Amino acid sequence: MPPSNTLKRSLSLPATSFYGIGTIIGAGIYVLVGKVGASAGLYLPHAFLLAGIIAAFTALSYAELASRFPHSAGSAAYIHQAWKRRLPAQLVAVLVAATGIVSAATIANGFVGYLDLFIEVPHSLAIIVLMAALTIVALWGIEQSALTVTVVTLIEAAGLLFVIYASQHAAPAHEWGEIVSFPHAAEWSGVLVGSFLAFYAFIGFEDMVNLAEEVRNPRKTLPRAILIAITVSTVLYMAVAALAVRTLPLPELAQSRAPLASMVGNAGYSPVFIGVISMFAVVNGALVQIIMASRLLYGMAKKGMAPGVFRRVHPKTRTPVAATLLVAGIILAIALWLPLTLLAKITSLIMLVVFCLVNLALVTVKIHTPPAVEDVTRYPFWVPVVGFLLCISLIGFQFTA
Repeated sequence: MPPSNTLKRSLSLPATSFYGIGTIIGAGIYVLVGKVGASAGLYLPHAFLLAGIIAAFTALSYAELASRFPHSAGSAAYIHQAWKRRLPAQLVAVLVAATGIVSAATIANGFVGYLDLFIEVPHSLAIIVLMAALTIVALWGIEQSALTVTVVTLIEAAGLLFVIYASQHAAPAHEWGEIVSFPHAAEWSGVLVGSFLAFYAFIGFEDMVNLAEEVRNPRKTLPRAILIAITVSTVLYMAVAALAVRTLPLPELAQSRAPLASMVGNAGYSPVFIGVISMFAVVNGALVQIIMASRLLYGMAKKGMAPGVFRRVHPKTRTPVAATLLVAGIILAIALWLPLTLLAKITSLIMLVVFCLVNLALVTVKIHTPPAVEDVTRYPFWVPVVGFLLCISLIGFQFTA
């Protein structure tokens, strides 16, 4: 019997970092910066910084788990590794799939705001046409290589850099002293509400661990790449957020359906360029989520955790047709039913629950499972503990605010 094929370990630290930045940067910052500003006000950069810090602690937990178990797995596998029970792993798999579905619905709503820059059509019609087109592409079959992800990342990052450059020429709506000042006690409530919404923009770093079997020296490369991706994304987000409140009046920022285009237009530049990049980032993000959720449903069906019809693959396109159609249908229904802000909050809530479980999983692994090899990247015991406390606190605040 010939040996089974294995994945090729070809990704370097720069390529892995670019992939991570590409999975983080996308619809979150392009669509939600105005909605976050509606809650955080002048302290919009503080909301993104706080969200980045909360994400960073959980990112460190993922980094250590990826170093300990360098296999293409993900959150569900780490949960199973920690507690050796099938039910928690199944629960996390369902939550991750739900995140992809709700996130894609969020992105579809955000797409409409930038489409209005070019053509005005009923929003429901635009969402239906977008989802139909993406479903056809997903059914036809698509493979995203690291090179493709790198190109997409460079385009999206170029869009943010253009916004930063253009906004420097805009007339100031607020002074820098107001923006960089530390929030007073009464203003922290808005910052926390904003950071919960801003957390959506950081989701994606957890997908980097799925590259574990294609990365050179994953025990060292993956942790470094995860930290690089979180750091670069946070810096870019804070720069865009600071310039957003610097150049736009708060009511205009909060009401804009295409906030980055509003920033560029307010600076005297045509919003067409950033509008095209924004639509590209949004559509690409939605397609990735459709594929991710349908493949996860397909994988669950193969393991007997979902109806067998979802494991059927089309003989020509080699895609899971039933799983893709179900996922796309649910996304369309949710996108038409729920508003953008609520969708983003639901996505953040689900991922915060998953991150709580992953942080607890690392605590359990640290106590009961010593590293099998010496070159594992390890962080202090308090890192996953703080990560869990930050995530659970942000969840709790949302239910009490």
